[in-house]
Amino acid sequence: MVTYIGTQEMQAHLRKVKPETAITRMAEMIKEDYLRWGSFDKSARVANHSDVGVIELMPISDGTNYSFKYVNGHPKNTQAGLLTVTAFGVLADVDTGYPRLLSELTLTTAIRTAATSALAAKYMARPDSRRMALIGNGAQSEFQAVAFHAMLGIEEIRVFDVDPAATEKLIHNLRAYPNLRVIRAASIAEAVKGVDIVTTVTADKTNATILTPEMIEPGMHINGVGGDCPGKTELHADILNNAYVVVEYEPQSRIEGELQQMPADFQVTELWTILEGKSTGRSSAEQITVFDSVGFALEDFSAMRYLEKFVMQKTSPMLDLIPEMMNPKDLFGMGMGEPVVDTKNATSAISAISATPETPLAPKVPIHA
Repeated sequence: MVTYIGTQEMQAHLRKVKPETAITRMAEMIKEDYLRWGSFDKSARVANHSDVGVIELMPISDGTNYSFKYVNGHPKNTQAGLLTVTAFGVLADVDTGYPRLLSELTLTTAIRTAATSALAAKYMARPDSRRMALIGNGAQSEFQAVAFHAMLGIEEIRVFDVDPAATEKLIHNLRAYPNLRVIRAASIAEAVKGVDIVTTVTADKTNATILTPEMIEPGMHINGVGGDCPGKTELHADILNNAYVVVEYEPQSRIEGELQQMPADFQVTELWTILEGKSTGRSSAEQITVFDSVGFALEDFSAMRYLEKFVMQKTSPMLDLIPEMMNPKDLFGMGMGEPVVDTKNATSAISAISATPETPLAPKVPIHA
């Protein structure tokens, strides 16, 4: 039996703890895992692209636990009343290969993305940052606003979207945060003028230039979230040329991030080195910084750990996903009606394998070449 956390369980959790608490806790767990960077078997995600979107698998392991996320990105889905992004994930034991948690990751991914954005900004943005522009007011926008309000003390957010209804939705939802001043801007240029941080989280799968060099002011921190697959960008290349650029996992960002516009020798810094103190977040108050965030499997690994720690309950639903058998060599007999008895012993056997010190771990190999 595998524990299941669905959308209803996640909704109940967010009603109980509030999004800002979930985001802050998630950021702490993401930081914990980034500080174990060397423990992870890492790879760029596996993507299947079509003319209208992308479907991706994002695997990672620390040698004890393995996780993967299935996620799609289809910008035109909203025209049919469907989400642009949906996701689910699995957390499994490396020693047995048995999954122990299957979960929704649509809501959870929004939380982990916002948590990662705010975590990076704590190290990269100026400490006195209080105003942010939020370009793109779709499904991710509220989470970003709440994250920066809760974790960095952002007091004012200027919002813009080409779809006025999306902006109206965002303003309505953020009324739950009376200490956060939300200002509707008439254009991107108006939204970013004089702010400390700019977050771009647009959905179109295209090489766009949401931000151009003349919009950028000294000391700005740019949180580029929307450019997250090949052929999809938000920033003019000259912004990167004049900025200190930080990425999550360089091999993946070279393919999918704003970085895809740049030559192979363009210098970037990986986030884990900043969190570990090996690199600085910014070198001066005037420096322009860019967090080129595409989302990385380590953050989903942290998210699955979060779900197991804070959301999973003894009463959580269980799925009959893996056969539990009296004789594990007789799969055919089970298929023909062999009783699926002795769950207690089956569970004990799994625990015993995981707990046996002499059991060697399988040699570490790349999850995806």
